[in-house]
Amino acid sequence: MNAPSSAPARSKPEDTRARIVETAEMLFRRLGYAKTAVADIAAELKMSPANVYRFFSSKNAIVEAICHKCLNELEDTAWAVARSRGSAADRTERIFLEILTYHKENLLVDQRVSDLVEAAMEHSWEAVRAHKQNIQMVFEAILRDGIKAGEFEAVDPPSTARLIMRSMVHFCHPVLLAQCLQDNEDVEADARATARFALRAITPKG
Repeated sequence: MNAPSSAPARSKPEDTRARIVETAEMLFRRLGYAKTAVADIAAELKMSPANVYRFFSSKNAIVEAICHKCLNELEDTAWAVARSRGSAADRTERIFLEILTYHKENLLVDQRVSDLVEAAMEHSWEAVRAHKQNIQMVFEAILRDGIKAGEFEAVDPPSTARLIMRSMVHFCHPVLLAQCLQDNEDVEADARATARFALRAITPKG
């Protein structure tokens, strides 16, 4: 008897979702967010638009998934810095620079990517809000380390972390950062100086 032929393995739903997100992000970067339709994403994947809609209710839902993926990558980087060796002040400054580098290199490469970021901010604000909360938790963890080591004064970590994050706006907001880059500002030097300025307020004197 001939051995029964094995049926081709079916993709798991999470694998198909991941392929849709990856392909959509690639097309958004290549063609631009506004010029990319769900039909384009489906054609690139050699599937029907109806099949894409089985996994995502709209193009905006795909943008939200891309937003989650990108922001999760940044959060993983921030936590890796927070848990690394070094003084609390050094780790805080490194996070400023890591966040700046991420937005500068990955989200502001060209106008098409900037459009994608703005679409994510418009349609995925809940994801952005959750990301801000997670980054605040990173800063809170570093502040607690610094307080325990006597490096920082006994400040309130949540409120201090919020203030530190507010000082970072120019280094992570796509419109503001794009303007700084257009004006040829040394954003890396500014990020270092801003971090050090903020930390001087909570560093014990004497």
